[in-house]
Amino acid sequence: MKKFLVIGLLLGLVWACKKADDIAGDIFVGFVRPGNFPEPVYKFERNPITEDVFELGRQLFYEPRLSRNNTIACGSCHILSAAFTHHGHDVSHGIDDRLGIRNPMPIFNMAWQREFFWDGGVFDLDMSPVNAITNPVEMDESVSNVLSKLRKDSDYQQRFKKAFGSAGITDERFFKALSQFMLMAISANAKYDQVMRKENGARFTEPEKKGYVFFQANCARCHAEPLFTDRDYHNNGLSPNHANDIGRDTVTLNHNDRYKFKTPSLRNLSYTGPYMHDGRFLTLDRVLEHYRTGMVDSKTVDSGFRKADGTLGIAMTEEEKANLLAFLRTLNDDSFVSNKKLGEPGNTGFVVN
Repeated sequence: MKKFLVIGLLLGLVWACKKADDIAGDIFVGFVRPGNFPEPVYKFERNPITEDVFELGRQLFYEPRLSRNNTIACGSCHILSAAFTHHGHDVSHGIDDRLGIRNPMPIFNMAWQREFFWDGGVFDLDMSPVNAITNPVEMDESVSNVLSKLRKDSDYQQRFKKAFGSAGITDERFFKALSQFMLMAISANAKYDQVMRKENGARFTEPEKKGYVFFQANCARCHAEPLFTDRDYHNNGLSPNHANDIGRDTVTLNHNDRYKFKTPSLRNLSYTGPYMHDGRFLTLDRVLEHYRTGMVDSKTVDSGFRKADGTLGIAMTEEEKANLLAFLRTLNDDSFVSNKKLGEPGNTGFVVN
């Protein structure tokens, strides 16, 4: 196992089987790999986690001056109590009430992701904020203007100096701080995780157990444990939306990728609705009905959805659907969405907008 420098207040970067909500305590322990998770793919040696840089990233995540008119922060569309999604919004709702074409993806377990956004257009977590900052329907600003604003603020001058050991507000430091905040957003303390780690005597109920069996047989190919995503791209039989968003094809320019979108994690589904890349489904029941009877055929639809008779879908009785929903609820991490250390500095409670 690759060892990193021990940093932070006591333990720094720790690799051990510990609960992911350790950050909620009074002692900053740095990045902790959950015991049932694989090795992360993020290169921590380029950006070792420290408390001061994390806290700077937290401040920046909730800083509205990242937008052109100083009204929209990252935390405006990525709300902690909604697992860092924009609860109730089908698509992103940005500056001057402008609407995007995609549903904001949740922010958690980012250290295990190789590519970002629904189309995988960004390969480096450190650079992912550029999309939102420069997007005309989100923040509509430039990175250079953002840095100019921060450099005029004496408080940020001190924060950057404290975090990095010397004066200077640079784009590299800015992005690394935001990454550290996102990297620390680890969701791995759901009932499912406690069952897998044999913690607190946790056990699935009978419906949850049956739902898990159904999930493994019908869903795990794309939603692989424990991240509940294969981190790949699939056409899951959705009809094109009004924007005719062609998904992964916009990045690869390969028509074989048309209408393929990144597999989202199934963690925290009770908080992250509406669902799909364009937020078209308001409920999980409607999502499952899509897979049961609503899939639309096309040239690039994933062959794994095709049944022996040539039709598309996942055969599912009402009882099986109820059991599957019961299992999916075991993936909700209540401690994550209420973790005050990930909330807006100075706020003690978090309200879904």
